[in-house]
Amino acid sequence: MARIQHLLDIEGLSDADALRLLDRADVLLEEARGADTRKSSLLRGKTVVNLFFEASTRTRTSFEIAGKRLGADVINVSPSASSVSKGETLLDTVLNIHAMHADAVVIRHAAEGVPHFLARRVRCAVVNAGDGAHEHPTQALLDALTIRRAKGTLSGLTVAICGDISRSRVARSNALLLGRMGNTVRLAGPRTMLPVRADALGVGVSVHTDLASAVRGADVVMMLRIQSERAVGAVTSTAREYSRTFGLNPRTLAGAKADAIVMHPGPVNRGVELDPSLADGPRSVILDQVEAGVAVRMAVLAEACAA
Repeated sequence: MARIQHLLDIEGLSDADALRLLDRADVLLEEARGADTRKSSLLRGKTVVNLFFEASTRTRTSFEIAGKRLGADVINVSPSASSVSKGETLLDTVLNIHAMHADAVVIRHAAEGVPHFLARRVRCAVVNAGDGAHEHPTQALLDALTIRRAKGTLSGLTVAICGDISRSRVARSNALLLGRMGNTVRLAGPRTMLPVRADALGVGVSVHTDLASAVRGADVVMMLRIQSERAVGAVTSTAREYSRTFGLNPRTLAGAKADAIVMHPGPVNRGVELDPSLADGPRSVILDQVEAGVAVRMAVLAEACAA
């Protein structure tokens, strides 16, 4: 089976490749939990460059840890410290990095399609760490891994994804992947935060304007923050009002299945989209998502940088 050189989106990733990455990540996660935590030599001599043009804690750090655990040399480049701040184009920046024989570039950018643009112009691997409101493929994969480990399956589930759907690349990637895996996906949010066409987000996807109806009978409840950095104009009233109508609290979660899990890609705005008692409660798998993120990104880098 051909390796995956670029990971640009879920839309272009086959089900077989997605499952292969999940299986590999599952093994890597278990190894990380074991007593032997020595670094692998799998990517020794390889260079991974993290190029993040948007703020990030979990994604950038987990890609760095993932590369280092595999034995790669990892370079972090911030826009403020790069020649982009001097007027250099993004393409010239990446072409220069490519000329230094980097094996992979992990990029996050506010403009949709940037990873695809770069992948057509360089020979090294390009991994999309989030492009605007388009996609966040490794987040969808780590969420899928977390769900599969918690529920024992990745099909036949009802998944409610709630919050700022229209501006969320996480919602789009998850809806595409989870829908294709045979799950029912409910997208819920205020009308101003919902996509015009739900069918564009894949099979098995429905739209709800009421949080309680979306959560009712769900196996998985994933909350999203308001994407204020991508919002144009007012999208809701106040944080207090949003919390009252679309914040997940124990009363609303009571409508989900008794063993439903609570997820959030982070950062969590406590008391806005998610009650602190649920974020820290026994049904929360938020930190499991963070742990799975390192394993998934190890699997992606191992695949992309393989000789």
